[in-house]
Amino acid sequence: MLLDTLLPLLLGGGVGLIMALTGAGGGVLAVPLLIFGLHLSVQEAAPVALIAVGAAAALGALLGLREGVVRYRAAALIGLVAMAMAPLGVWLAHQLPPKPLMLGFAGVLLFSAWRMAQRQDATAMDTRPAPPCKLDPAQGRLRWTPPCAAMLTLTGLLSGLLTGLLGVGGGFVIVPALSRYSDLDLRSITATSLAVIALASLSGVLAASGHGSMDWALALRFGAAAMLALVLGRRLAKRLPASTLRRGFAALLALVAALMLARALGWISGTG
Repeated sequence: MLLDTLLPLLLGGGVGLIMALTGAGGGVLAVPLLIFGLHLSVQEAAPVALIAVGAAAALGALLGLREGVVRYRAAALIGLVAMAMAPLGVWLAHQLPPKPLMLGFAGVLLFSAWRMAQRQDATAMDTRPAPPCKLDPAQGRLRWTPPCAAMLTLTGLLSGLLTGLLGVGGGFVIVPALSRYSDLDLRSITATSLAVIALASLSGVLAASGHGSMDWALALRFGAAAMLALVLGRRLAKRLPASTLRRGFAALLALVAALMLARALGWISGTG
């Protein structure tokens, strides 16, 4: 049917547009859109979402590398650890029943909404103590210390596990961690996070394929639409106030979390 072909394109386009407008959020909304729009289970939706999120993240990381803002050594450490953990998350997703996964995903959405609503503007005064990962102004590189390496490793473990388990990409873990535990600017944090997401998503996709849970035809349509909308939406993003986008996105996440909770508790019927 025509609707079966167009709906994945429309949903993927919505994910790409959200990523363009907010700089994040693709992963946490891609899975709910696939669940409610295409009636997939969390286990089925997660790897399809990773295709779109990973492709968009790879594009952003390549642009960041060209601009010299990706901290590639930090991205490599976090990314390699995340790649190692993502298959475990995929395995766990296939062991757990749908209801706990739905409840867990709703919790992730609520946490992301809270973080988005609480995030300070770039001009806000930063009164944090000295972070463990500090940039060497002479070399323009992070100073590698044991506390810094431990923080980056822990970030990779958590983001990789959630990438495989829920198909969320892990940006909502990586960005807050780098913001709190390093003195990198926002451009470097975002670009480095995208590089990690691309690596972790690749591992998650490969693991999901090994479990036979990847619908490649759907994933490619969904991902292609997301990439196109991401490119087109970048122009629109420059015209809208960042604070308005942030608050609107937080409200959207809270609404989707409520829907996920209702679905998990049986208040909304459907597959998965």
